Amino acid sequence: MTAQLGVDLEDLYLNGNEGAGTAKAFSTTETYKAGDTVTYNGSVYEFQKAHAAGAWNDSDVREIGEAGDVDFLKINDGWLKQIGNGGHVLDVSTQSDMSLDMFYKALGSIPNKYNNGKLRWLMSPKRAQEWELFLLNKVVNAGGAVPESVYSSPARIPTVECPSLSDDRILLTDPKNLIVVNTYDVKIRKTTEGKEAIMQDKRFYVTHLDYDPIIEELDATAMIKLK
Repeated sequence: MTAQLGVDLEDLYLNGNEGAGTAKAFSTTETYKAGDTVTYNGSVYEFQKAHAAGAWNDSDVREIGEAGDVDFLKINDGWLKQIGNGGHVLDVSTQSDMSLDMFYKALGSIPNKYNNGKLRWLMSPKRAQEWELFLLNKVVNAGGAVPESVYSSPARIPTVECPSLSDDRILLTDPKNLIVVNTYDVKIRKTTEGKEAIMQDKRFYVTHLDYDPIIEELDATAMIKLK
């Protein structure tokens, strides 16, 4: 349970939860697709599959919060959105391939005072593997050799793989610059009731807590937007 909670929270810290933040009241006249969020009877729900216009069906949704969370989630931006709005952004989404230049350009956009050996590239595991493949193809097709350190440390800055990051984003910052404030009031609820619990013979846990992902120095962040 704690491992999954950590995965879910990392996703929220990075990406926010704008879907829940825009949830509207459920309507019997509307159709919904998987991933849509609505409020119903004081809670926020996410549809797990398509729902045709008609009555509420518990089997189509999963509860993801309370209706009162909607206003909070609207203003609780994840780190990606904060960097996109106030950090240094390098857009190379029109380029078909990655390049070593994009790393140096992103690094060059950050003031030297923050280039102190604590910076890290944050990217998805798939993006890290694609970077390795890009370099290997260069060696095979063009000949020569690439220093081994470039595979895992472009521009002499180590890479940290982050599964919650989308494949089209690479972040550059000191990980300690990304801060989370959590409430002390953490509630853990469990149930062994309901169709899924009975059919699967499982306990289901839900954790309720407030959080606020903040960035101490936006000027010490850079983001590469990729195709």
